[in-house]
Amino acid sequence: MAVNSIKILAGNSHPKLAKKIAERLGIEVSRIGVNQYSNQETAVTIGESLRDEDVYIVQTGCGENEINDYLMELLIMIRACKTASARRITAVMPNFPYARQDRKDKSRACISAKLVANLLQKAGADHVITIDLHASQIQGFFRIPVDNLYAEPSVLKYIKENLPWKESIIISPDAGGAKRAAALADSLDLNFALIHKERQKANEVSRMVLVGDVTDKVCIIVDDMADTCGTLAKAADTLLENGSKSVVAIVTHGILSGNAIDNINNSKLERVVCADTVPFEDKKIFCPKLDTIEIAPTLAEAIRRLHNGESVSYLFTNVPI
Repeated sequence: MAVNSIKILAGNSHPKLAKKIAERLGIEVSRIGVNQYSNQETAVTIGESLRDEDVYIVQTGCGENEINDYLMELLIMIRACKTASARRITAVMPNFPYARQDRKDKSRACISAKLVANLLQKAGADHVITIDLHASQIQGFFRIPVDNLYAEPSVLKYIKENLPWKESIIISPDAGGAKRAAALADSLDLNFALIHKERQKANEVSRMVLVGDVTDKVCIIVDDMADTCGTLAKAADTLLENGSKSVVAIVTHGILSGNAIDNINNSKLERVVCADTVPFEDKKIFCPKLDTIEIAPTLAEAIRRLHNGESVSYLFTNVPI
């Protein structure tokens, strides 16, 4: 489905995803040079005209040491497009950086997600596309349109095609994800259960309590992101101790930082399935339990619909063919 007047620019965070989106749209990724000087300053050079074009910059929030570099890179790319007289600039950020810092949960803490929103707008972004925001209210931090797409249709498709879903139960690993798990369970006409977790400090769970019956069920844990995967590993132990047959985890953003791969390999999880909003293909070499859900078709269709002035609400419940 070739589309004219669309320019896809790829940052260094996930060029493979940008290429898949462009291929789906029937166009080439635009020529751009994004490099760093020896003092780590980022330099952007656009290799073709963007005047009066509809520009989409694909840059996701990822990397253990590079996430701040990628954010700065995105801001410079947006500004470069602005000064090149692009008609509309859309930041395609499948995984929104700093999304977990969406509120002031401690005294003298920064609401960093709001800061990122301000930076994107100041740089010149006209629109933002993201997937499964950690907190939907982040959309309210912007004065520009934000399309928060959902991975749920793609997750439903994966479950129906790859898992014995009729003998399964949907699990939320915490109270915050109960709404997501309930919606998925309703779509599949399944029951769902909840794990209540208590944290002593960030990324460390001290105790888990299961609410619900998982006896002789295939447990499907659903969450928006997996970071160190310590929660998923402990949740698998809790579920198996309570009589489940096996445990599969499905997450939208497979950040997989720190010792995540060791945690997965040493856990009782049968499989960890992640959408490719964040690149993790290199980690699959060391972890055979990892599997991928393709998200490029959803993003490409969202871009096509936005460019043509069509509604994107179709994508909230359907996977593009």
